[in-house]
Amino acid sequence: MSDAKVLEHIKAAFDECMKNYKARIVVCGGTGCVANGAVVLYERFKKVLKDKGLSFTVSLEREKADYLLSESGCQGFCQMSPLVTVYPAGVLYVRVKPEDVEEIIDKTLVNNEIVERLLYHTPDTNTPCKTTQEIPFYATQMRKVLDMCGRIDAQDLDEYIANGGYEMARKAILEMTDKEICDEILASGIRGRGGAGFPTGRKWDLTRMQKSDVKYVICNGDEGDPGAFMDSCVMEGTPHAVLEGLMIAAKAIGATHGYVYVRTEYPLAVKRLRKAVEDARKAGILGENIFGSGMNFDIEIKEGAGAFVCGEETALIASIEGKRGMPSPKPTFPAEKGLFGKPTAINNVETLASIPMILRMGAKNYAAIGTEGSKGTKTFSLTGHVVNTGLIEIPFGTTLREIVGKIGGGVVNDDGTVCGTDYKAVQIGGPSGGCLTQEHIDLPIEYESLKEVGAMVGSGGLVVMNNQTCIVQIARFFMQFTQNESCGKCVVCREGTKQMLLLLDDILNGDATMETLDLLEELAKTVQTGSLCALGKSAPNPVLSTLRYFRDEYIAHIRDKRCPAGKCEAFKQYSIDAAKCKKCGLCARKCPVDAITGSKTEPYTIDVEKCIKCGSCIDACKFDAVLVM
Repeated sequence: MSDAKVLEHIKAAFDECMKNYKARIVVCGGTGCVANGAVVLYERFKKVLKDKGLSFTVSLEREKADYLLSESGCQGFCQMSPLVTVYPAGVLYVRVKPEDVEEIIDKTLVNNEIVERLLYHTPDTNTPCKTTQEIPFYATQMRKVLDMCGRIDAQDLDEYIANGGYEMARKAILEMTDKEICDEILASGIRGRGGAGFPTGRKWDLTRMQKSDVKYVICNGDEGDPGAFMDSCVMEGTPHAVLEGLMIAAKAIGATHGYVYVRTEYPLAVKRLRKAVEDARKAGILGENIFGSGMNFDIEIKEGAGAFVCGEETALIASIEGKRGMPSPKPTFPAEKGLFGKPTAINNVETLASIPMILRMGAKNYAAIGTEGSKGTKTFSLTGHVVNTGLIEIPFGTTLREIVGKIGGGVVNDDGTVCGTDYKAVQIGGPSGGCLTQEHIDLPIEYESLKEVGAMVGSGGLVVMNNQTCIVQIARFFMQFTQNESCGKCVVCREGTKQMLLLLDDILNGDATMETLDLLEELAKTVQTGSLCALGKSAPNPVLSTLRYFRDEYIAHIRDKRCPAGKCEAFKQYSIDAAKCKKCGLCARKCPVDAITGSKTEPYTIDVEKCIKCGSCIDACKFDAVLVM
């Protein structure tokens, strides 16, 4: 069916089916929950429901039954996974185990009672929270892009349509001109969510104005930042929203073919995207004569090999064309000459998933969210030393105080204590971003304000670090990542990042001088200036931002031969507390280099010159007599 009424037919059938169910169980099927046993949990629900003789069905079967069992995308609260929500009450159960399933069915499903021990309890007052609205992690957020992500069946086209899905694609195709679409998106103020923040409406309009019989639209799903999982969750949870965004973009620029470029390391996203495309084709939503409009448009899923550089649009284009993923100089820009030499619009996952929502809300209403220069909401993966890690969505202008203190629940020290918002640094924007410190705690998260302090929104990674973190180690971690991921095309990036990594190793190993620090900073600026693509230019950002705000820690490593955080092995000194030593000799017998001496009458001591800091003495001592300073 490819007529204009296809959505009404699907929605009516779905709504009629939903009237039959007394209750619905939604098991979170995002990657985080799957890793913690959600698949086993889902199968356990099926078995127990069957064993108890209860009438049930799963979302995709459309059978008449009393109960419905579904699998959603990521519900966001990864720290508390696996998650299970029971509707219509919307009761959220956290850290659910297979052995909890029978109790949930007996109490909540059949008798409408709450299993209080499975509810989220606030850490400070131990207050049980029944629904997401009561949980502080969710209460501070503004979930727009993620609205359906953890609520509907991730693989069910009919339910997406029943929630308004593809209505905006139909409106754009049947009722709007290409220029009207571009103008509306431009008026909304949405900027690219993949890092650079270029106005989406302007990018589309530039592509629209190009004269060509063939044009392409591409969804960039090559999310590669360490600790970032926003795009993967959107692709897993609402794949049809991504496809709908591509359809609207296609009408705006005049494209007849689209690609979703997603890395192979995201098998769940690939699987659900492929099913979404297949289901949309069968329904007549993709393919020829869409909605009876005469417009032809189809989408292909292209798997990437996982090269970080393919997040850069010209390298991504080369990869789709079957070439090695390496960036090309600009100009010419993809809007003029992109995939297979044709005008091409490239947007990231979150950007495209936002488009149907913008048309539904209206540009004016969307632009009212956020700040003057940064409109709308932004998803972030909140990780690191915080109580609550997970997938979050906030309006631009939100501060780190709100994110870390309210949504994140506070900073966790190495000993497990929670210390409010007393973080050491927050790495934002992944390896291309920079560090934010306590002086930025009330800085609004937006494109311009972050740029001013040497950071960037990036794709949306937020890594919180406590005061026991070694900043030099963090800089090295990101530098090693970017050095490994350098495509090697330009010498400045290929060799410059390698030398920066070696200089950081010298600092961490105690072999550096103050000249090393000067050389590191000079080299970082050279790589930043001379690299070919944006990824190479931003590779030194973690080093430059940490040098800007934590230079004293670098100096302590170099001049004082000391790691302020006490984490660097090169600067640790092992000793034995004579008062605790029982003179048993276990430590000496385990030492591989004979650095420990003593006897039954004399306390044991460690020769720091011989000690290789392997930790064998710590493992051997049963009396906690070995000290590490």
